[in-house]
Amino acid sequence: MTHYKPYSPEWHRRRELQQAIFSYLDAGESPDVVVADIMEILHDRSESAYKEFSKVSELENKLHLSK
Repeated sequence: MTHYKPYSPEWHRRRELQQAIFSYLDAGESPDVVVADIMEILHDRSESAYKEFSKVSELENKLHLSK
C-alpha cells in the first residue's frame, strides 16, 4: 500500500476497502453479489442523505416564512 502516506486517512480508507474486497473474494462471492451489495449500500446512503436534506429544507422554508 504505497499509494498513500502510511497511516494517513487515505491509507486507512484504502486498507479497509482492500479488506472488504478480499473478504468477498475469499468467500468466493460472484461479482454480481459484490456489485449488488455496493449498490444497496449506496442506495441506503442516498436515501439517508435525502431524508436529512428534506428535513433541513423543510426547516429552512419554515424559517423563511416566519420573517
